[in-house]
Amino acid sequence: MDGFDLLILGFMLSAISADLHLTPGQAGSLVTWTLIGAVIGGIVFGALSDRFGRIRVLTWTIVLFAVFTGLCAFAQGYWDLLIYRTIAGIGLGGEFGIGMALAAEAWPARHRARVSSYVALGWQVGVLGAALLTPLLLPAIGWRGMFLVGVIPAIVAWVIRNRLHEPEVFVRNAAKKTSGARAFGLLVKDKATAKVSAGIVVLCSVQNFGYYGLMIWMPSFLSKQLGFNLTRSAMWTAVTILGMMAGIWVFGQLADRIGRKPSFLLFQAGAVVMVVVYSQLRDPVAMLWAGAVLGMFVNGMLGGYGALMSEAYPTEARATAQNVLFNIGRAVGGFGPVTVGALAATYSFQVAIGLLAAIYVIDMIATVFLVPELKGKELQ
Repeated sequence: MDGFDLLILGFMLSAISADLHLTPGQAGSLVTWTLIGAVIGGIVFGALSDRFGRIRVLTWTIVLFAVFTGLCAFAQGYWDLLIYRTIAGIGLGGEFGIGMALAAEAWPARHRARVSSYVALGWQVGVLGAALLTPLLLPAIGWRGMFLVGVIPAIVAWVIRNRLHEPEVFVRNAAKKTSGARAFGLLVKDKATAKVSAGIVVLCSVQNFGYYGLMIWMPSFLSKQLGFNLTRSAMWTAVTILGMMAGIWVFGQLADRIGRKPSFLLFQAGAVVMVVVYSQLRDPVAMLWAGAVLGMFVNGMLGGYGALMSEAYPTEARATAQNVLFNIGRAVGGFGPVTVGALAATYSFQVAIGLLAAIYVIDMIATVFLVPELKGKELQ
């Protein structure tokens, strides 16, 4: 539902802007402030999860996200909508990292990258649902009705909470519960740990910058410059997302077999090549299929972050690490749509996409020098 909500916002920006008389800057800020809220939520709820438990705090974040997503349907202007989106983002920021920590703690080491990729696939299923359903639902129920769909997780959350229990590794380490400040300190407790944290921040920043830079603006680009209607834009997005889903699944399988670092480097190199190739294309059909391969490499790495961060930090700081480090990357990624939009306005969308290749080179350098190989490590 997180993925569904964020992508439908991209599809609905034009309709919301027309209805509420928003400027392009105001419309873009709805995405940016959602991501800023996610950073705040990640920091707060990650630490709470390490102290009070995964299941309880995950439920809080889902309810917060769902309630304020539903309130967006009743917004009367820019400022109240912005407030609702920001608070919904706070809930969103807590969910992803806690879910990753929960899944990683519940599965054995030999399957940890795979289960991390399965959690990441949940996001992409929501994004795919948004791409397929928005053309059908938006004309019928409008942007306000689309936001109301986001209330569904509030109901599901309570059902899930009654059926899950805390992972054994969390229960065993319950006596080590620390304050939020102590949990944050464990992310930089010594030089080696600080080095790993810096590397993961770079990886998460590149991941989010490239993802949001592409996915938020692509429907608008396809519509305005290639003349795609909403259905054709959604088709392109769906094919790209299917490529991303395939990449996430493949990454999880590879990382459990050949290791985390080789898998990251392989996908990062693929992202560099495909971003450059894609920036040169002009034919809509070629862009459709190349978009799937681009999505596979650009977003496939999402399948590995959960395992990497779970293995790099102890139980008393694991959800804090997942949420803080990933959401710092998400904060940087929030500037992706702004940067791509500015470059596209000044030069062209193809130039803007081409320049993204440079960030994946930075990604490779960080992986080589800052990120350790942790395949098979038992959780502390």
